[in-house]
Amino acid sequence: MNYYEVLGVSKNATAQELKSAYRKLALKWHPDKNKAEGAEGKFKEINQAYEVLSDAKKKDMYDQVGHEGYTSSRGRGAPGGQGGGDGQQYGYYSNMGGAGQSVNFDFGGVDPFDIFEQFFGSRGSQGGRPRARRSSYQMNLTFDEAVHGVTKKTVINGKETSIKAPAGVDTGTRIRYSDFDVVVQVGKSTEFKRDGQDLYFEHELSIPQAVLGDIISIKTIDKPVKLKVKPGTQSGTMTRLRGQGVPHPNSNQRGDQYVIWKVKIPHNISGKAKKLIEELKNEL
Repeated sequence: MNYYEVLGVSKNATAQELKSAYRKLALKWHPDKNKAEGAEGKFKEINQAYEVLSDAKKKDMYDQVGHEGYTSSRGRGAPGGQGGGDGQQYGYYSNMGGAGQSVNFDFGGVDPFDIFEQFFGSRGSQGGRPRARRSSYQMNLTFDEAVHGVTKKTVINGKETSIKAPAGVDTGTRIRYSDFDVVVQVGKSTEFKRDGQDLYFEHELSIPQAVLGDIISIKTIDKPVKLKVKPGTQSGTMTRLRGQGVPHPNSNQRGDQYVIWKVKIPHNISGKAKKLIEELKNEL
């Protein structure tokens, strides 16, 4: 079932129609009011659908890649799945962390109860009272730590805690413990540009390499790979290296790396080189 079906709306639904559908379903399935088995899972599913479809950018991506493509690329599990922490799992990756606590990794999702309270105010909270806000702490990672994974020790609430960030986390990744959250902030790389799990890497070619072709070594986040440059390669074109991008957290899948070719034009050339280029120009 896709998100449109979850909310019972069409792909062309207006913002008001989405709100109306969400309002009706969220009130019906909120676990404070609906004690039926599976109500909480249904409530989380409704909130996940609304969180995506009410955001123009997320909706556009969802429509482009489809339900399966979106949920797998965003690293989300099935809503309402089993997990530890505070029992309010919402598309989190589960892992075991320090201090014997269950840890959940949230890649862009929002707590469904937070969505409900933002929409309705505190009416849906337990006993009509606002829920206690969870403490959040920021963990700064370098680009290399984020793409390869790292475990760091820190002191939270007076206790030494090991925070494990799996390979592939990105800025905004939320690591949820039973009573607090850790939000990841990732530094930029001087060599790679990151877009989700895909990487972009610029490499300069000399004029002879671009014209005649070559075999060169290209850097990846793991180890260099040999890559054939086709004769006549144009500046700005790209070559795709499948599976050489960033790992999807807690998964065997990886993104891709794209090599962007930049043909280097020398500012100063010798008389001999200039003559050779003149001859080449006449040949072309």
